[in-house]
Amino acid sequence: MNNQQNKLKTLVEILIVSTRLGFTSFGGPIAHLGYFHEEYIRRRKWMGEKTYADLVALCQFLPGPASSQVGIGIGVMRGGILGGITSFIGFTLPSVIALILFASLLHTFNVEDAGWINGLKIVAVAVVAHAIIGMAQKLTPDIKRRTIALFTLVMTLLWQTPYTHIGVILLAAVVGFLLYRQQTVQEQDSFVTGFPVSRRFGYVCLALFFGILILLPIIRNLTSIEWIALFDSFYRSGALVFGGGHVVLPLLEQEFVPRGWLTEQEFLAGYGAAQAVPGPLFTFAAYIGAVINGWQGGLLATAAIFLPAFLLILGTLPFWDALRTNPNIKGALMGINAAVVGILISAFYHPIWTTSIFEPVDFALAAVLFTMLAYWKLPPWIVVVSGAAGGMLISFFS
Repeated sequence: MNNQQNKLKTLVEILIVSTRLGFTSFGGPIAHLGYFHEEYIRRRKWMGEKTYADLVALCQFLPGPASSQVGIGIGVMRGGILGGITSFIGFTLPSVIALILFASLLHTFNVEDAGWINGLKIVAVAVVAHAIIGMAQKLTPDIKRRTIALFTLVMTLLWQTPYTHIGVILLAAVVGFLLYRQQTVQEQDSFVTGFPVSRRFGYVCLALFFGILILLPIIRNLTSIEWIALFDSFYRSGALVFGGGHVVLPLLEQEFVPRGWLTEQEFLAGYGAAQAVPGPLFTFAAYIGAVINGWQGGLLATAAIFLPAFLLILGTLPFWDALRTNPNIKGALMGINAAVVGILISAFYHPIWTTSIFEPVDFALAAVLFTMLAYWKLPPWIVVVSGAAGGMLISFFS
């Protein structure tokens, strides 16, 4: 009885702490990792510094939303699989609810062409430009990786299909392996002992991850059920994104806009709104799902896009020690990370720039917003509110 009470107490504690982070964690995945470190490591000491660093390294290695995967991993280590689910719900639900409500507002009041919506689209220009600069400095420091990024940029601009991004990421992994397989891996301490997920369960999770990824498109082609098609599109996007929330933009745009499930205007308005809410950027999927099929679609989209993150973190944690010391794996990852930069630059041009910047005044507002974010270091929600206000002023005087 006492053991059950302790487990329940632990789950309640995880829910309270993660929900508070879900309401206050603005600033994107890197900022989220800082919030996690302050709350989970420094204040509550749920794990040591080295264990946390290893967990972060693993989640940077995996496709999917890195900060969400770190939060899930911390929850699992603290309270088992239920702890991971609880941690995820607390951190994710606030932004999911906010974006579903925004989608409802967009439809109910027909505000798609309002000035403040155009301002949110210009916010997306500033945010993605800032992300590109930061990621390029870290992920393409030498001429080889810059060349990989350039090749990826050209391919994704000239050959715009849902499968292009998958192809260039796989090709970049092969090139990275060939170019950087001699990379030495520094000796590291053991990851963590007593992890509450067995290797057998890890194999099951990895088998489910790949099984769903392979079977869903087949089932989708054999049926005409809309929710299966939606689940497949969101699951595939969540499973194949390296680099975090900003990089999921081109995959989601290619999946949903050409098929007519939502317009380019609706897509970019939601992306701008996603910058105004705390929590993971992957909750942008909740907005898309809600635009397509109400709050039920929003919840389905959230479950589908985050399911790969769950399966991957639970599947790989038991094997991380062996993976992280493999120089071949590290070389492939270096190539993939360089490709991410190219994909992000491609998305910056289309659809973000081509559907947001039409007049000199649009570019001027984008420059102001970028300066607020990159140099004045203002919180993202202030930048978003300023962009909406700027968009209203532009529409008023034009």
